[in-house]
Amino acid sequence: MTDGTGTDAGITTGDGTGVDTAVGTGAGAGGGAVGVAGEGSGVERLLAAVRAGRAADVPALLEPLDDAARKAALAQLKELRAEVGAGRWAAPPSLANRIRDALYVAGAGCLPGVAAAASWLGARDLMTRTTDGPLVLAALGDRDPEWAADLAGRLAERRAVAETGYPLLHGLMSRSGHAVPPTDGYVTGWIRHITDDRLVERLREDSRTPALVAHALAMAATPEPFTRTARPGSPRHWPTALRTLVTEGTLDRAQILDLCVTRLQRGGPARNLRFPLEMTRLLEPGADELRQRIPDWVEMASDAPSPVAGYAQDVLAELAAAGALPVAALAEMTAGVLFRTEKKLVRAQLALVGRVLAREPGAAGALLPAVTEAFGNDDTSVQERALKLVGRHLRAVEPEVRRELAETAGLLSPTHRQAAEALFGDALKGPAGAAYEEILPPVPERQPVGPPVTTVEALMEQLVVERLPEDPVAFERALDGLVRLAHRDRTGVVEAVRETFPRTEWQEAASFTDGAQGLEVVLAGLLGLLDQARVDLGRTRGRGADSCFHEALSGVLDVRLWEAADLIGTGALPFLLATPTWHTGGIDPPVLVERLRACRDAGVEPAPADLAQALLRVLRRDPSAGRAAEEAAALGTPAGRGLAAWLREEDAVAASVEFLARGREPSPVTGWLIDRIVVDVDDRATVREEFPPAFGWLGGALEAVPRRCHHGEDGSPAQWATVLPADRDVLAACLLPSLAGCVDGSARGATEPLTTLAEAEGPVGRAVHLVLAFGLGCVDADDRLRAVDAMLVLASRGELNARRLGAELAWLVAEGSVKPNRLADAARTAADTGAYGTVWTVLAAMLPGLLPATTPVRGLGEVLAVAADCVERCGAHDEPAGLDALASGRGSTQLVVQARRLRNALRQGTDQSLAETA
Repeated sequence: MTDGTGTDAGITTGDGTGVDTAVGTGAGAGGGAVGVAGEGSGVERLLAAVRAGRAADVPALLEPLDDAARKAALAQLKELRAEVGAGRWAAPPSLANRIRDALYVAGAGCLPGVAAAASWLGARDLMTRTTDGPLVLAALGDRDPEWAADLAGRLAERRAVAETGYPLLHGLMSRSGHAVPPTDGYVTGWIRHITDDRLVERLREDSRTPALVAHALAMAATPEPFTRTARPGSPRHWPTALRTLVTEGTLDRAQILDLCVTRLQRGGPARNLRFPLEMTRLLEPGADELRQRIPDWVEMASDAPSPVAGYAQDVLAELAAAGALPVAALAEMTAGVLFRTEKKLVRAQLALVGRVLAREPGAAGALLPAVTEAFGNDDTSVQERALKLVGRHLRAVEPEVRRELAETAGLLSPTHRQAAEALFGDALKGPAGAAYEEILPPVPERQPVGPPVTTVEALMEQLVVERLPEDPVAFERALDGLVRLAHRDRTGVVEAVRETFPRTEWQEAASFTDGAQGLEVVLAGLLGLLDQARVDLGRTRGRGADSCFHEALSGVLDVRLWEAADLIGTGALPFLLATPTWHTGGIDPPVLVERLRACRDAGVEPAPADLAQALLRVLRRDPSAGRAAEEAAALGTPAGRGLAAWLREEDAVAASVEFLARGREPSPVTGWLIDRIVVDVDDRATVREEFPPAFGWLGGALEAVPRRCHHGEDGSPAQWATVLPADRDVLAACLLPSLAGCVDGSARGATEPLTTLAEAEGPVGRAVHLVLAFGLGCVDADDRLRAVDAMLVLASRGELNARRLGAELAWLVAEGSVKPNRLADAARTAADTGAYGTVWTVLAAMLPGLLPATTPVRGLGEVLAVAADCVERCGAHDEPAGLDALASGRGSTQLVVQARRLRNALRQGTDQSLAETA
């Protein structure tokens, strides 16, 4: 039953079908009685119906209760709500939902105030899919119309309530005689409620249809029922229904068209624009309506998503054909469209300008400067079309415009240089034979990590801002500051934590049944809130031989946090050894020696996990490592001797990568690769036997088998990058499984550690080049961009083996894991920074493995276009095997055309090289 507070009461079932109606009633009920003195059996029957989940019986049971009885019932309903919310029952979930429905109805009938009723009816813990609006209306009885209108307005502001509880809001509106102010939630609920085979009739019958439709079309996010509207011809097809009402005059045509155009102009995700675009098409705007909105169409053609831009382009082309589009508007539109990347739109725009100029030659002075926007297009065929268009109408422009066009011709690919010279002559800017200079980003300088904060006030400010920081080094700095200050002034830090975080879920020990939950677990340890058995488990927990690398990498941070939670504020942990000194996560060897000396002088034994992470972070290949090893050994402590031995180890940890042949069908989420990658961490007895169990995997404790897991997207890749800052090839090998899902699956974000990886220390072996190859072929453009940055950083440091990277890409493309169009996008992005020579070297090593294929590799033409552009810029001349045969073939496909372009560019480079030699 209950202890008098109602906190231990529960709902139980006897034989699984009946319900034990014994339930705590709180102090007000004396701890045992079900009813309340003087209230008779009415309250008892109401509560029994609620506990049994009989919501349909509630309105009738409420009717005879007076205000006092309802107040008494409400107190017990609140206790029952708390018990249901806490899950204290042994009943099936379906019964729990029925109880929530009954509570929902009963509470509404017992609450006299509007604000309290709105709070109860808007509570997420009470609302279910079966919540019955008419029952609530019945429970509310004959409340005052103003009260009902006020309640409806409050509920309409709560989106989730308004969407799912539309029948209730509509009933309140009808009862009160007042209109509910349109809100996003109310309108979405209205749309869902009336979408059936009588849609047109229901729209006609509702006097508020014009206002609600106008609100729906103006919403920032198109209502979800609109985004999945039925097919045309269906009675549930909203665009057809609205067009019918426009035709009948129920809806104002000008208003609906304005709302649709405005929504299209505002932009956003394509799914939010499909409905207003379809609606606009169905309205079939006339010539006058189109002319009135020319600036809107121009803006959409330039900036809107492709489907909307295509429609706007068609509208403007129609106006241009009728002579109704001003030349200035066409010029503005042309400059915007030619800046886009969609080839279909770009080519259509060049054709449109060509038709207008054929009819109005005098417009050349205004239109041709806009056409030159295409001179910088990635597609050389587009550049060629634009150059020919300029050439056809160049005579019609003034000398000043001619000079302007000649200046922009410098954007053209070198393959068009000869045609541009013939067209512009001496006016063409820039020497044709300018010496090529490779442009790479400056070599990144290591950034020192600032000292930890020194005051409790600064620490609290840091924890509020960086409590769960995305920057792993900032996280480490905050953790070290917390440990140091707690060592000096535990009482002050505890008081400050309690004052700064007075109501936080992390104060419950149950919150830490799984992972370490970041800095929260350390704060909970500082406040003495953790169960010691759970702490001991966290400190000693290792990883099984079948664990994935995500678990292994995250486990390193977890064990350190549990260790800090156990020791913080005691003399055993005055500071952290593993705090990085550099932004990559690395630690200078002399600094770690000094930290161990401080431990020795203070008589403190280093914490095992903290020391293990510090050893993994110390830069063994730093010039200072030799002298630091001697000083560490001279400390005369076990930790000092361990550091000395570690610094003298050439390969303290190592790993290798293999790929199995294709086996079972690929997963639609992760594809082929993840089931084929085998990472074998070399056996290292020192790590496996002397480090804490959480580090044992770095000594070879994991089985060398493919690993499919679900941690790729919910892990902490930024934190993983700083676990092994001195052994980046091992770290790269561990990252490969997570990257696999980004290459031939649908995962995102696994390339986040690549920038730190490129700036870290240690060998650059096969694993590093493989993560670059994977990154360049990722599905997500942001992932590819991070891989490009990492590749260029390695190149600037002189650590990139471009030919090795090309060889890895060759087999990944050949087997279909890396898609050529994605690789072409990444390669073009890298080349556009000025690294044409580097990119060509990569592609030159890749192409011999792909060009001779019996069946042409789909999309390879895009890669050849990038390769040709690189060669035209950097003047390379070594022709890859298989190129001549492909370029000599018949046809005009992109593959053959770009192969010829690449071959010609390489041979021009050869001729130039011979001429320079002679």
